[in-house]
Amino acid sequence: MSIQHSGHQEQTLYQAEPNMTHNIKSVRDHIHHLCGQHANQLVRVETLDGDVFEGTIMHCEKGILYLSLSGYENQRGFSPGYYNNVILPLVLFELLVITLLYT
Repeated sequence: MSIQHSGHQEQTLYQAEPNMTHNIKSVRDHIHHLCGQHANQLVRVETLDGDVFEGTIMHCEKGILYLSLSGYENQRGFSPGYYNNVILPLVLFELLVITLLYT
């Protein structure tokens, strides 16, 4: 598909199928609801890419989970002593597992 717009030519490279869009929204809404129920609780989160983070669920909004990292000095990409109150935003549809940790 090629569209002429404001003197620029555009070509759609990817468009999600309608049933796929519905499924992604459904999963996103389900995870959003679960995160809301467990706000301020300690969790372990694993992403589709295999990254694992432990922290406290701070907030969930517009498809993003905000996780306050615990033991952030041990997390990949963070240096000890340089960061306080690290909040990691994670996209809901990229999450594979969320495990509630009891202390």
